[in-house]
Amino acid sequence: MNQKERMLAGLPYKAWLDGLLDERMENKKKIHELNVMPPEDEKKMEELIKSILGKSGTNTKIEPPFHCDYGKNIEVGNNFFANYNCTILDVGKVIIGDNVMFAPNVAVYTAGHPIHPESRNSGYEYGISITIGDNVWIGGSAVITPGVRIGNNVVIGAGSVVTKDIPDNVIAVGSPCRVLREITEADRKYYFKDREFDVEDY
Repeated sequence: MNQKERMLAGLPYKAWLDGLLDERMENKKKIHELNVMPPEDEKKMEELIKSILGKSGTNTKIEPPFHCDYGKNIEVGNNFFANYNCTILDVGKVIIGDNVMFAPNVAVYTAGHPIHPESRNSGYEYGISITIGDNVWIGGSAVITPGVRIGNNVVIGAGSVVTKDIPDNVIAVGSPCRVLREITEADRKYYFKDREFDVEDY
């Protein structure tokens, strides 16, 4: 196994061997181009985002600045939106479902380093994949850590640090992130806390 194969398999690997450094540099050039692109160049921006990501559905929108390691290890479904300053460390696979929204400053980290200082100083690191289901809203400045799986129809509160799996149909908040409550049909008529919609097409 070369270092890239080890990286994608979730095994310890060295990030500067077997062409990984070159792959990251190629992606950095694309990311730089994206982050300095005039905002009116929407078509070109969309094409560049598609060339960065490994897979993207229809209606993918990422507001610059955006940062990722490789890009090709990120797969997003239809109707994906990431607000300003999203960072995805995609040394492991990041799979994101349909209708997912990231607020500003969301960080998705598949990457990690050994805890013991001597092991950490050996130069080995790792990447453990992250999966985010359909219809998920991640609040501002939330952090998703390696190996986490977030279910469908989930809201993650702003500032949360998600260190464990989150089941379907819940609001989860905090550091470490914990389930606050289930999302039910009773929530449908509210747009914010106890404020009800004053329109009919929600």
